[in-house]
Amino acid sequence: MSGPTIPQVKPTTEHLFTSAAPTMAPQRKKGWRQSYVWRHRALYLMAVPGIAYFLIFKYLPMGGLVMAFQDFTPYLGIFGSEFVGFDHFVRFFTEETFFMLLSNTIIVSLLLLVFSFPIPIILALLLNEVRTKIFQRSVQTIIYLPHFMSWVIVVSLFYVLFTTDGGSINNLIESMGGEPIAFLTDPAWLRPMYVFQEIWKTAGWGTIVYLAAMTAVDTQLYEASELDGAGRWRQTWHITLPAIRPTIVVLFILAIGDFLELGFEHMFLVLNSLNREVGEIFDTYVYVTGIQNGQMSYAAAVGLFKGLVGLILVVLANKLAKKLGEEGVY
Repeated sequence: MSGPTIPQVKPTTEHLFTSAAPTMAPQRKKGWRQSYVWRHRALYLMAVPGIAYFLIFKYLPMGGLVMAFQDFTPYLGIFGSEFVGFDHFVRFFTEETFFMLLSNTIIVSLLLLVFSFPIPIILALLLNEVRTKIFQRSVQTIIYLPHFMSWVIVVSLFYVLFTTDGGSINNLIESMGGEPIAFLTDPAWLRPMYVFQEIWKTAGWGTIVYLAAMTAVDTQLYEASELDGAGRWRQTWHITLPAIRPTIVVLFILAIGDFLELGFEHMFLVLNSLNREVGEIFDTYVYVTGIQNGQMSYAAAVGLFKGLVGLILVVLANKLAKKLGEEGVY
């Protein structure tokens, strides 16, 4: 007697496609203690003073640029002063003073780019070739010390050295049978003295920046070049300079941005009634018109023009650097 027949089930492959996907455990939400900012809180804390400086002294004062388009009156304030549009800009561009300020600023800025900008690079290359570390650090410290002096002290030192009334340099010239030279009042000497003081004070800081960039150069490159018979000059030209070229480009772009921003304090201290015609620049003119003469709206228009020109120069220099294969500032 045969038992009950069991129906045959045809095997299918549907289970291969309908099988449930493996379930993943839900990720636990990270707390604020595991966040990126908290893990790097020390770095963010060190950045707070710099951020606060730029916010307070750079960005907040931009609100005062509204005065450039107003007939600003201190008693009425920014919101109550009369709006005059571009009247102050028209006045500035049509006055003869504009061409004097523009020419003086451009000439001094070009002199600084030609003479002051390359000096730190040259000093850094020379110090990099010194093998006696004690001598290298001593020279580096000596040329870096003027960076900590204010412009008042620097100009005062040069006044003591170069004044016609008992100055050390003029006393030396007279002892050699020559006539004293009016270094501080002769218009022909204003720009050379200004550039020389700028180099003396700022060259040490730039040298440290370039020396720091040179420390990243791979020493194996120098060893390989020595095996190929390259001397120190060829190593400097083909290894050191290409290695610090990005740093040079970035600092050059920043210098271009400050092309019309020569600084008020230095030029104001060396100016006098005899050399003002060749030394008056935008920064000193803004101070005289805005603070001394009380024309705040007109001074704000001059300052806004100077800032816009600097912004345009930075953008153009940065684009040019990128086209030449460099990284640029941004």
